[in-house]
Amino acid sequence: MIRKAFRRLFPTINIDGLKADLHNTQIQQRHLFSYYQNLKATQGQLPNFADSGFRVFSQCDEDGKIMYIFSIIGFLNKKCIDMAFASPYGANTTNLIINWGFSALLVEGSDLRKAELFFRSHSDTCVFPPACVKCWITAENVNEICINNGFSGEIDFFSLDMDGIDYHIWEALSVVQPRVIVVEYQDILGPTEALTVPYKCDFNRFDIHPDFFSASLSAFVKLGKIKDYRLIGTNRLGYNAFFLKNGIGEDVFPEISVGSCFDHPKVKKGMESRFPPIKDLPWVKV
Repeated sequence: MIRKAFRRLFPTINIDGLKADLHNTQIQQRHLFSYYQNLKATQGQLPNFADSGFRVFSQCDEDGKIMYIFSIIGFLNKKCIDMAFASPYGANTTNLIINWGFSALLVEGSDLRKAELFFRSHSDTCVFPPACVKCWITAENVNEICINNGFSGEIDFFSLDMDGIDYHIWEALSVVQPRVIVVEYQDILGPTEALTVPYKCDFNRFDIHPDFFSASLSAFVKLGKIKDYRLIGTNRLGYNAFFLKNGIGEDVFPEISVGSCFDHPKVKKGMESRFPPIKDLPWVKV
């Protein structure tokens, strides 16, 4: 029954082939994880963070960079939260859940049935699938969502990709203290101004403009400093930022400048062509 439903929802996916590929991925990732650990232990030449990325489930190369970070800093409790988990494909947490045994809270304002079916059908998560919570996330309820689903205190990983009031959600989040955070920023705003969309609990970017969402990287870096985090890098295409809790892994992952994150041609093109139509929208300086 589940296999038939899975094929109906994901007709292009070969279930048996998917399981085999993911099994091999687990072996390969563990070899690479151990290789990084050995390099660190023997003071070998570790790769640059920018060169460590690869994709298993993530949109770009986030999966490889997340794994690289944890190979150096280790796992604390293998707990993660993903705010705005639209699908297992393109998410920053799926690889951690499937291939690294993370317990997870996945929150999304729209239908999560496909995600629930995916994890219930997968051999690595069918016994204990992640908590999939359909809920509209606001600054007023983000902490309650975490607590009500058993997440508080230190956790290993937090991903935030709402295409909306992301800055305000991270600002309001207080009941969990992630060690590693990945947040999507609006790269076309450039490196200089600390800007965010204004707070509105029912914010919808399409009410104003499709590109009117989230916040600039400078705004997130400023907020991160308040919360004791440092910027250590971005994904390859320059729209997802990686933050690490201060006091963890500073010898391998030092703080980098905001300006160094805007070199990719995709980012430069966006700043030139997509920024002018939104530059006079009601951005808020922080």
